[in-house]
Amino acid sequence: MRRGIKELLMNLKQALAVGLLLLCAGAEAQSVWRTDSLQEVVVTGTGTQHLLKDAPVQTEVITSKMLRNYGGRSIEDILSGLTASFAFSEDDMGSQMQLNGLDNSYILVLVDGKRIHGDVGGQNDLSLIDPHNIEKIEIVKGAASALYGSDAIAGVVNIITKKHNEGLLIENSTRGGSYGDLRQHNGLGIAIGKLKSYTNFQLQHSDGWQNTATEARNQTEFLITDSRNQTVNRHTNWQVSERLTFEPMKGLELYAEGSTYWKRIYRPSGKYAAVDVKTYDLEYRNQGLAAGGLWKLNKTDQLSLDVNWDRHAYYYYFTAITLTDGYDPQGRFTPYYPYFPDDEELQSDQRRTMAHLKGIFSLPYNNQLSGGLEWRYDYLKAPMRVKHGEAKDHTEAAYIQDEWHCPVYGGIATVYLTPGLRFNHNGQFGFRLTPKVSAMLSIGNDFRLRATWSQGFKTPTPKEQRYRYVKYMNATYLYLGNEDLSPQTSNYYAVSGEYNWQGLNLTVTGYLNNVDNMITLVTIPNNQAPAEYIVTYDPRKTRQYQNLESARTKGVDVSVRYRLNKEWMLGGSYSFLDTDAKQYDSAHERLVDVVIDGTARHKGSWFATWNHAFRDYQMGAGIYGRMSSTRYYQIDGDGKGYQIWRFATNHEWPVSKKLLLRLEAGVDNIFNYVDRTDHGLHLGTTTPGRTIYGTLTVRFAQGKKLKFTSNNKFNSKSSDNEQD
Repeated sequence: MRRGIKELLMNLKQALAVGLLLLCAGAEAQSVWRTDSLQEVVVTGTGTQHLLKDAPVQTEVITSKMLRNYGGRSIEDILSGLTASFAFSEDDMGSQMQLNGLDNSYILVLVDGKRIHGDVGGQNDLSLIDPHNIEKIEIVKGAASALYGSDAIAGVVNIITKKHNEGLLIENSTRGGSYGDLRQHNGLGIAIGKLKSYTNFQLQHSDGWQNTATEARNQTEFLITDSRNQTVNRHTNWQVSERLTFEPMKGLELYAEGSTYWKRIYRPSGKYAAVDVKTYDLEYRNQGLAAGGLWKLNKTDQLSLDVNWDRHAYYYYFTAITLTDGYDPQGRFTPYYPYFPDDEELQSDQRRTMAHLKGIFSLPYNNQLSGGLEWRYDYLKAPMRVKHGEAKDHTEAAYIQDEWHCPVYGGIATVYLTPGLRFNHNGQFGFRLTPKVSAMLSIGNDFRLRATWSQGFKTPTPKEQRYRYVKYMNATYLYLGNEDLSPQTSNYYAVSGEYNWQGLNLTVTGYLNNVDNMITLVTIPNNQAPAEYIVTYDPRKTRQYQNLESARTKGVDVSVRYRLNKEWMLGGSYSFLDTDAKQYDSAHERLVDVVIDGTARHKGSWFATWNHAFRDYQMGAGIYGRMSSTRYYQIDGDGKGYQIWRFATNHEWPVSKKLLLRLEAGVDNIFNYVDRTDHGLHLGTTTPGRTIYGTLTVRFAQGKKLKFTSNNKFNSKSSDNEQD
């Protein structure tokens, strides 16, 4: 204990020394870097555009400058490093994201306002998002079901991608790092008259790593000390996407886009049959198609239509002869069916079709009305993982929202009021009304007080209802669905105060989220599971999706940013979380306290960045830190608390008016922290220790638009002096 405290104090001293050294180095410098995050335009909180300072719903923004300074390798890296509210537990099954005590299934992730589709074992695969193509990230915490429907009980993360309006754009970004980490991004953009095209390719690879070779059945019983199971397995994924936009007339833009994605997770095989022998890898394939348009009726009113289809398929890719339950070529279920190397077995095929019609209209007396209609159809085929092999569901919804503002006290202050209501119909659970109301009092440019009450509504997923899966790791676990599940509802309350003064921005938010009938995996006695499963698999533990009687998360989030001068920016965030969940114990006929898996009471992040522009060269540097206290779990031990520091630099050279070179380099986990908890138990973090990275970006951009000349060759419509 004393040794750990001494190491923590030593790390703090070292970090402070680095920070002071950077501060002294930049004290006399001048800068052309100018930004005011309060002037950022945000859309996520209300679905309509507002300056951040005027947004009636509290919105956290990770700006493009923050992204460039940080140089994150992935969305998980960016969110965990730049805001304290998120936690991740990455593994083969996905990102396992958590926001203010609620896990991935309660967090809605959007890309340009549209839901991503990539459920991997119940967790979104965030590697579908190319970090090099992100303009900014908007985060709205708390229930947003009135506007976005299901999955938005904990909050919404909206990834805003870059808009490419160059006549000709060619860009390449290559990142290399420790443990065989490779990130490749290529983009090709062309604008010809009213037609625009952008093609994006990304590739991600890691050799993986092993933090410990020790396996444990539980917290006290050791099994082996030379396992080949890795903390993070070697993996490769790539994605190609295309977006076409066309403007047939002023104010009308039509688009069509598509993407295809592939991912393979390579699993090493050891010598212990019951623990680390692997006979198959994991493979994922996604496809997506979308089309729609935006019609600006005038300066304030608009209509939009979006239709999209997405598919996510998950397979076992066999690497050795394996006898397991399966289906023969005629589709007949066969126990102990033989699979051979390079054979595949489908685990799940999820398909989703959605349509969304939305309108925004300006009304008299400072009112703005928005509303829409939504339709969604879900299909799941999972012969090996759900009862009856497949499931279907559909949802229809209509929503409306009014935004009103009024100056008070002679214009010194302004009151904003945003009520909304969603009318939801689900094919299994019928009708439901979901209301919300947000209010803001703005006093000058210095102070804002916001308050929100909103309800959330989420129906059980087909997986939660019909799941049946046996997990073999260091022990046998049986996972079961529950067809008697009830829908989840929530009431979210939040009050926040924001203060701005001479480069200082301070925000403090207190929140309470009451979730009724929260669905989570709960350990149950084996005698409560179907007898045929117990006889067949003899599981060490049986876990089933069940409704908790009640669950409550409450806490305080603090965010501070301070512009010391034109070159220096300091900031940080802190999140305190307290949870309380109860479940009815039928065996003893009483309510018992249970843990919401993965929650930590304290999390924090902080940064100091410096940017300076020389005559033909611009440089930036930053030091970042993040920490988490112990993360709590129902079974298999808790995750250790940790503290990690990062140093990042970036350098830009405008080679010419059209060509830009950018270099990013840095060290992550400066003090080499590694969580060596036995494999199979919970980790606080999966980091392999100190890592280095470097990224080289080459960007060529010509003109604003291109047109064809009489000999069918490209010419720039704008002069060479017009730059991106």
